[in-house]
Amino acid sequence: MEQLLPDRLKELWRAVDEHLLSVEAFTSEQERLLDDYRRTWADALILEGHPTLRESLLAELGTYMSCADPAEIEARCARAVAVLKSEWRAKVVPGSRDSIEQFYDESQNTIYELMWWHTLTEDASPLSYVTALHFARHHGGRHYLDFGAGVGSGSILFARHGFEVTLADISSTLLRFSEWRLDRRRLPASYVDLKTSELPAGMFDLVTAMDVFEHLVDPVGTVDRLAATLRAGGFLYARIAAEADEDRPQHIVHDFGPTFERLKALGFVRVWQDEWLWGHQVFQKSPR
Repeated sequence: MEQLLPDRLKELWRAVDEHLLSVEAFTSEQERLLDDYRRTWADALILEGHPTLRESLLAELGTYMSCADPAEIEARCARAVAVLKSEWRAKVVPGSRDSIEQFYDESQNTIYELMWWHTLTEDASPLSYVTALHFARHHGGRHYLDFGAGVGSGSILFARHGFEVTLADISSTLLRFSEWRLDRRRLPASYVDLKTSELPAGMFDLVTAMDVFEHLVDPVGTVDRLAATLRAGGFLYARIAAEADEDRPQHIVHDFGPTFERLKALGFVRVWQDEWLWGHQVFQKSPR
């Protein structure tokens, strides 16, 4: 299998350690390779007639929100983290599944937060979806589940590359927005509202859960649901971690020991880990 980008960069750094490559040369090569990822991401998401990823995503958001002022849309994006923090403090009862589900189901500010994140303006970690895409293409299988799909950008990427895509989320608000985005691109997909529907059994070759587990009321129970929806030998690609962040009280899980223990108990084996860029891991369900 061709090396995934984090592995390639980790190996390249060894040349720096061995004084065979300068730090400057390494940094230049890392940026060149990340630019390839940025192009893949942008090519999937940019709508016709828009020159840049940022402009396209903000214009798309403005269309959906019926706001023709790009400056106002960007201002809403800039405020989104603070507004979400305030909404969470005002509306969520700690430990209450119902109030947490209601928060995600009702707040439109998550759309602003995630769409801004996906512009890559401040953070390149959404490009982990591109790593997941390369992993999936190397391992075969076309059935893909974006669990905790958010605003659907990862699903758009996979659909553009020929995968049969299903989006699952606890937020009807996010699912409606994602469906609108895929429909306007004429990309077929299925949608699962996790409040009211179950995931299909034994269907998916790959499930991604990108920055999802820290938000879950029951991460261990979620492992069971994902195990059931994966086919034998299928893969879970996830970042199961969270740093302390006072601006994001939505990150309610910090001890993932029980989550990893449940994966092990169900026969999952870790087959890959990003040790250079963003820290994602891949777990394979037992082939039998």
